[in-house]
Amino acid sequence: MQTLIEQTTLWAPRVGGVIVVFLVFFILAKIIKRIITNNAERLKLDRNLTSLLARTSSITLIIFGIVTALGTLGVNVSALVAGLGLTGFAIGFALKDTISNLLSGVLILLYRPFEIGNRIKISGYEGIVVSIDLRYTELDADGNKILIPNSKLFTDPITVLH
Repeated sequence: MQTLIEQTTLWAPRVGGVIVVFLVFFILAKIIKRIITNNAERLKLDRNLTSLLARTSSITLIIFGIVTALGTLGVNVSALVAGLGLTGFAIGFALKDTISNLLSGVLILLYRPFEIGNRIKISGYEGIVVSIDLRYTELDADGNKILIPNSKLFTDPITVLH
């Protein structure tokens, strides 16, 4: 019983510190997410882009909070951080085309080389832009639905016919 009391007095402050550290990062993630959303609405940025940015920043802060909390608990996090880096590299390499489309979609939504309702021509395809998503852009060509990956739209020449 004496050992249990000693272990409890030894670990209680650490566990309390872990909870406080994680809660601080969790609350900070929610605040940052709200700030990004409010400022994006004020600046009239695309909803998909805003959602991506808000979720990414929130998840990043929560992961950073988990790693910090584990470090506070006394866990050696250097191997965990190295593992996260290697995992990120492997996932990035495996999903390079998807990530390329996603980043191209973000840049298209930021730079706006064309807008919904414009008639564009790219690589033999021509149609009216119906929607611009983070992964692909949808064209309507005489009732036919054409989905063009955003990486192609970002790298190939586009003719905007209006």
